[in-house]
Amino acid sequence: MNKNTLKQKLNAGNTAIGPFVGLPSPGMVETMGWMGFDFVVIDCEHGPMDYETAENMIRAAELSGTTPILRIGLNEQQHIQRYLEAGAAGVMIPLINDAEDAQKVVDSVKYPPIGRRGAFSGRSARFGLQAMAEYIKEANEETFISLQIETPEGVENQDEIIATEYADAIFLGPGDLSVNFGLPGQTMHEKVVDTIEGLVTRIHDAGKHAGTLGVTAEQTIFWHGRGVRWIVNSAPKFLQAGAADYLAAVKGPLGL
Repeated sequence: MNKNTLKQKLNAGNTAIGPFVGLPSPGMVETMGWMGFDFVVIDCEHGPMDYETAENMIRAAELSGTTPILRIGLNEQQHIQRYLEAGAAGVMIPLINDAEDAQKVVDSVKYPPIGRRGAFSGRSARFGLQAMAEYIKEANEETFISLQIETPEGVENQDEIIATEYADAIFLGPGDLSVNFGLPGQTMHEKVVDTIEGLVTRIHDAGKHAGTLGVTAEQTIFWHGRGVRWIVNSAPKFLQAGAADYLAAVKGPLGL
């Protein structure tokens, strides 16, 4: 199994940034890697990716030297392990509302004696060319687990979620928090920011990594200044921002 450079970087106390890629495009993933992002989150919760497309997006990440993390919407072992066997270096699982939800993720991702993942020599084990015992040991060490808190239930049960053994990071979803607080789209509203800041403190006290969304450079710098070291942005937003800047610059001179 490949070494997980995202996990290494965070464990060394460094900051890692990378985009959600919610479009079914290996080329976009590869471009993000060549541009120098530390990881990509291939979004199979909201994106239209099928399993085979996600596997090719994982290949594109590996080719361009970035770490492929999969956001998977269904917290079920038989679903999660398919993406891991395709080569995902880790998972982000949304809608973690309590300790039971959190433990299900660990059980799905880790092999016994830590979890309950079923043994199979898929792409992540070089299609059986890597010895099973060696692969299982490496997979349990290298695979990155992020649990996502984004609901009032998750916030209420934050301590038991954060305490989950073998979870590497807790990702705090400002978009869904804003919706659940009756403030849709106001991801930097005082109530959302205060909630995330409080969670970050508890996450760090538990010895885990805190993550959140930094779609703009200003948001990224803001959260970095508050101790967040795993910051996720958005490849489609980059595309939209670049296109908007280009159009704004040419419409006047071209009389459009």
